[in-house]
Amino acid sequence: MDMLFKLVVVVQVLSALAIIGLVLLQHGKGADMGAAFGSGASGSLFGATGSSNFMSKSTGVAAAIFFSATLALSYMSTNRSTVVGGGVMEKVTKPVPVSGSAAIPTAAPAAPAASPAPAAATPAASAASAPVSSAPAAQIPK
Repeated sequence: MDMLFKLVVVVQVLSALAIIGLVLLQHGKGADMGAAFGSGASGSLFGATGSSNFMSKSTGVAAAIFFSATLALSYMSTNRSTVVGGGVMEKVTKPVPVSGSAAIPTAAPAAPAASPAPAAATPAASAASAPVSSAPAAQIPK
């Protein structure tokens, strides 16, 4: 499935380049008037009117290929995660700690000491113990 996805991407890029080239090779609407006065553009490879028909049909075919490749890419990318087996992060493995390593402590950390104040009184006690200061107000320029 991955090979098919890459193939469709290559087809889309080539059709986009073909569209760019074909559009740049086409004559504008005012080019026919210049050919009527002898500029030599009417003696092209495909005849006087054949080049515009051939180029416009080729551009239409390249646009149809580009459109269908875009639809195929959107369909494949929508269903790609279920086909391939998930995202990139699902393949990441967690490192296994090595015992006896200096970076990883082997002893369990000590339990925190029980606080004498109840949990509901802790924010009030810390707010009451903090000194009230108007330092930010003193720093405002006047």
